[in-house]
Amino acid sequence: MSELRERLRALPTFPETMPVLDADAVPTHPLALFTAWLDDAIAAGERQPSAFTLSTVGDDGVPASRTLIVKDVDERGLQFSSNRGSRKAQQLTARPLATALFFWRPLGRQVEVTGDVVDLGADASAADWRERPSYAGQPNPDWVLWALQPRRFEFLQATLDRKHVRVEYRLGADGWTHRQPTTPAG
Repeated sequence: MSELRERLRALPTFPETMPVLDADAVPTHPLALFTAWLDDAIAAGERQPSAFTLSTVGDDGVPASRTLIVKDVDERGLQFSSNRGSRKAQQLTARPLATALFFWRPLGRQVEVTGDVVDLGADASAADWRERPSYAGQPNPDWVLWALQPRRFEFLQATLDRKHVRVEYRLGADGWTHRQPTTPAG
């Protein structure tokens, strides 16, 4: 075993105490669980609880990921912004589909959200630009406020024995359904 491997294996994975996810008692709508978990991360003092990793796919079929900040969560979806000339904006214009991954280590939680991405329009984008801390009174027509409109959520609550509890929600013609996916041991 290499020295690096030994050091990596010795690192703690999760806190000794974590919340419990009762898969039989989750809400019908995944946004209710998502916002509750986000509120828990904020209350726990998580550093940058609004940070998430956004993955898109380029023209070459290769995934690309970067860390962003969720600006709001409402009926339009999970909102984030970028410059229209960025790689992510170009990829979203060509393939308006993405996955967001939130990870709140102190709580042993992660949430994966996949769905379509839409431009929320010039007015919403301009309002978001004006709310930036660096806003100096100048408009930015290249600024875009996007919304990831979820089709799938997967909530994971870690456990120290690595028998993590997962709940998957999928959006279908009749609304949201959820189930606890089975995961092979190992």
